[in-house]
Formats: sequence, structure tokens, C-alpha cells
Amino acid sequence: MIIDVKVPMLSESVSEGTLLEWKKKVGEAVARDEILIDIETDKVVLEVPSPQAGVLVEIIAQNGETVAAEQVLARIDTAATASTSAEAPAAAPAPEAAPAAAQTNAAMPAAAKLAAETGVDVNALQGSGRDGRVLKEDVQNAAAKPAAAPAAAPAPVPAGARPEQRVPMSRLRARVAERLLASQQENAILTTFNEVNMKPIMDLRAKYKEKFEKEHGTKLGFMSFFVKAAVAALKKYPVVNASVDGNDIVYHGYFDIGIAIGSPRGLVVPILRDADQMSIADIEQAIVDYAKKAKDGKIALEDLTGGTFSITNGGTFGSMMSTPIINPPQSAILGMHATKERAVVENGQVVVRPMMYLALSYDHRIIDGREAVLTLVAIKDALEDPARLLLDL
Repeated sequence: MIIDVKVPMLSESVSEGTLLEWKKKVGEAVARDEILIDIETDKVVLEVPSPQAGVLVEIIAQNGETVAAEQVLARIDTAATASTSAEAPAAAPAPEAAPAAAQTNAAMPAAAKLAAETGVDVNALQGSGRDGRVLKEDVQNAAAKPAAAPAAAPAPVPAGARPEQRVPMSRLRARVAERLLASQQENAILTTFNEVNMKPIMDLRAKYKEKFEKEHGTKLGFMSFFVKAAVAALKKYPVVNASVDGNDIVYHGYFDIGIAIGSPRGLVVPILRDADQMSIADIEQAIVDYAKKAKDGKIALEDLTGGTFSITNGGTFGSMMSTPIINPPQSAILGMHATKERAVVENGQVVVRPMMYLALSYDHRIIDGREAVLTLVAIKDALEDPARLLLDL
């Protein structure tokens, strides 16, 4: 029986994807649920499993092609076997193992193309993709680094040369650019700033982090406190948790908080659903899980779908202050920054405190300055006095 291998159903916000690399060749046997190929979308990399066991008898869409949901990619004969469908005699002598220098690393099509253009040897790279595949970013990094001195030094770049390198945007990067530009054009973005004394949270964390990890099996970070503080503020000022739909304002009766996480493919914003019902430990564990999935390229579409408010932490990279861009269709985003010791005045005395600048970007079409400022003040107050979160103040 011949069955089709199709592109999985995509989310409403994803219309197409790019085939990366077939893991099987025509004539090879495949097992049920064995991954046949990956599809890169503008949000995630999807794995396409074999629907049945059999033999891959036809590949219709090739590596690098753009495909849409439900499109037929290949065909499998469930009644055939590899020995009858492919010329692969079992008695053929096994070839001698190729020397290490001749072995080839699996490289994504974009990576292979860029390597050919830049002269980078993909066999010398340690791929950061799934199963050690060489990604375009690996080639870019290798091209940017000075090569290790070989036996014969490469020809020097002529004096006055102005080298350039042109590479196509990845689908994710192109989509990020599109969404951010649309956000700037469609929203009336304004940003309000404040600063928060991080000492109370830092003292609380230092006091309980060891017991917390023993009890819950996960480390106690800072992001969970910001999530809890943001939820408390959003409950007080619901319009900041709302979104615009045409001429309507949609007030969300739930709190799905997006957490910006860096990945090898770019920035992703997985969602903590019903964050108001999550404990500190639940939030910390969820963030750890999302970070691992992002690193391994296993973030799913449903992980990124929805969200009513987002938090981004530029402080992990040393940012002192920034104006974060709203993630549509949300109406606000909180930006965290680096914590630095600064001189501040308390009760008429100059003291040194670990301070962080906070930024709240909001859509001025539906959120007035008053609500935005008060929301950020509420977040600040909750962080500087964590007891407020327990007492719902």
C-alpha cells in the first residue's frame, strides 16, 4: 500500500516552511514514527515522522524547497521491504572505513551554500544543530574567526581591501524582522521607565536558594519574581493585559506571560500559560525546560502561540537600558536590565544599592500613560517588598 508523507498542520500564524535535509534516501526502509525530515518555519523546526513502517519509494519535495501545510513530501510503500525495493545486497563487502579527514559532517543547505561561498570547511566544524548538524550560524562564526595557522599561511588580504559577506536571512530572522517592523508601524509605542532596588529580592534568594533547590529540584532565579510581580500589576490594571482587535479592545481574563529566550536560531518567546496559577517553582522549572528546548531546537508551535504580556531580559547581556518592542498582538512588554550598584538616597542618606532600570513599552492606542506608569510602579513595589505578593497588596 502506498501512503503519502505530508507536511503537518501549521499554526494560523505560520503559512509555510523550508525543508532542511532528508534523513532517508529512496529505497531505504523506515520505521513508524521515524523522523524523515525537518521543516524550518519562521518560529520553530518541525520534525516530520513516518506515518507507517515501510520503504521510502519516492521523494517529491527536495531539500531547501518551500512547502505548505498538508503538501505531499514523499511516498512510502508499506508492503515493500528494503531488500526488494532498493539495490542494497546484503552480501556486498563493507567498504573500508573512510579516514577521518574524508568524513563529512551533516550540514544544512544554507550552511553548505555559505561554506562554499566563504571557503569554510564544514568537516572541521562542530555543528550546534540537532544531531551535530552544521548550521549557517556555525559557518558564519567560523568565517568570522581567524583561521588556525596552517603549514602554509594563507595569502594576506591586500592593503585597503574592503571585504564583504552577503548571506540570506534565515526564515526565523526574516519573520522576526517582519513582525518587529509591523509592530512599530501598527502600534503607537511609548515607553516609560523606572528603577527598582533589587536588594530585597537578592537577599530573599540568597537566604532560601539552597533549600529551594533541594525542595523543588530547580534553582531559584529572578525571573519568577518578575513574572509574579507582573501578574499582580496586570490584575490591577487589566488594560495592560488586553489587546486590540480592529476597533475592539479584548480584555483577557487570563495571564499568559511570554518569556523571551535566546536560541541558536534567534529569539523565541515561549508562553507561561495561566502564570497566575503557577508557583515560583513551577515558573522556574518551566523557564529551564523552555531554555533547553530552545537550545535543542525542540520548541513546538504551541509553546509560542498566544500570550497576553511579555518579559524580556536584556540584562543577561549587560544592557543598562533599552526600549523593548511590543510582541503583537499584545499591548505591552516589560524590559529588564543589568543590576548595578549605584548611589541612591534613602531617608536622607546616600547608600549603595543594587539597582535595575525597568522599561515598560505599551500601545498608547488603548493604554494611557497613567495606567502604564502605575503598572510599572506596581511591579517595582512588589519587587522591593515581596511580602506584597503574598498579601495581594
